[in-house]
Amino acid sequence: MLFVPLWITLSYTVGAYTIWGAGFLREYIIDYAGGYVIHLSSGVAGFTAAYWVGPRHSHDRKHFPPNNIINMLGGAGFLWMGWTGFNGGSPLAANTITSLAVLNTHICTATSLLVWLSLDMVVYLKSSVIGAVQGMITGLVCITPGAGIVDTWAAVLMGILSGSVPWFTMMVLHKKSSFFQDVDDTLGVFHTHAVAGLLGGLLSGLFANPRLLEMFYPMGKQGPGFIYGIADGKFRHGLRQMGFQFAGALFITVWNVIVTSLICILISRMIQLRMEEDDLEIGDDAVHGEEAYALWGDGERHPPPLRFRMTPRMPSFCRRPDRKF
Repeated sequence: MLFVPLWITLSYTVGAYTIWGAGFLREYIIDYAGGYVIHLSSGVAGFTAAYWVGPRHSHDRKHFPPNNIINMLGGAGFLWMGWTGFNGGSPLAANTITSLAVLNTHICTATSLLVWLSLDMVVYLKSSVIGAVQGMITGLVCITPGAGIVDTWAAVLMGILSGSVPWFTMMVLHKKSSFFQDVDDTLGVFHTHAVAGLLGGLLSGLFANPRLLEMFYPMGKQGPGFIYGIADGKFRHGLRQMGFQFAGALFITVWNVIVTSLICILISRMIQLRMEEDDLEIGDDAVHGEEAYALWGDGERHPPPLRFRMTPRMPSFCRRPDRKF
């Protein structure tokens, strides 16, 4: 109740104003629908908050099975469907940019999902539903900053990279790095949001089509993308845009690390950020007095029986005068 309003006010709003509002990066950064403003910032903030809260018990981290894969698939479907409006609605109009954004969103996401599953098959000799959902999310996040300003062939390449780079950081680098092991990133949001958001922002600066940029940023100084800069003989302009993309990512990252840390420190001075160790052993029952999922009687409570009259009587105003009850 304290963290969310503080983070939205002091961190997210500042990033959104700086890149989308009247901030100093507004005319230079390519961020079509929030790869930096939303996903990079939330991924970095979530990872930073996890650092300050601390890890779960070791046995909880080793044995952490999914609760309901069917429900997860349903939620993933709603997420993908909603992202169509998320990216497609960013121009606030029904035009060429909107159509291209919707098409690129689906192409990049589907490609990313297939690449993630393929890597699972090659390395682990089997695919998984959880891996498919992770690949879907990284594809959605990666295409977000460039959905309406890159061509379809670029969306395919972004899908290939969004299905492989976050896969490597999550499945390989995370397991080998002591730093990642010390921070208990339960859902892997650093990889699916921070890494994928950063990747999408940089690739948008690489593949941005100057004609589409003029349509979406009529008053801005963005572009061209580095690839188009080389092709059109504007190498310095393309290199300059890549520099701005790196600068925007650096600003969002540093700002979120600092502000999120200060918020966590402030809250820790008022209330505990972390449950007591004994309560962690018990779980939900220690906090709420009930189990989140009461299966086969687990967590079942038996309230005292209610006393009902075995022969209820009708109210007098409901009785017929010629009958007795």
